[in-house]
Amino acid sequence: MALLAQTEIQSAVDKLDGWTYSDNAIHKTITFDSYMDGIGFVNQLAEHAEAINHHPDLTVGWCQVRVTFTSHDQGGVTDQCIAMAKAVHSIL
Repeated sequence: MALLAQTEIQSAVDKLDGWTYSDNAIHKTITFDSYMDGIGFVNQLAEHAEAINHHPDLTVGWCQVRVTFTSHDQGGVTDQCIAMAKAVHSIL
């Protein structure tokens, strides 16, 4: 899968609620009512990521999860990163 141009990435991110683009990756911090709600989300996202073999970087904190997508192999954002960001919204 080819890397997207910065204009393509920004256009896609502008259509995704709460996502930002920086450091060759797209990011979103999600707040949950409880720590375990965040863990439940992480588990669902992990199952989906494993199924399509495109894994996020996750930072789990108290009632927050920061999700980052980039293609580590290619060093930037691909269509698959954008598709995974959309999947996050479906899981929520």
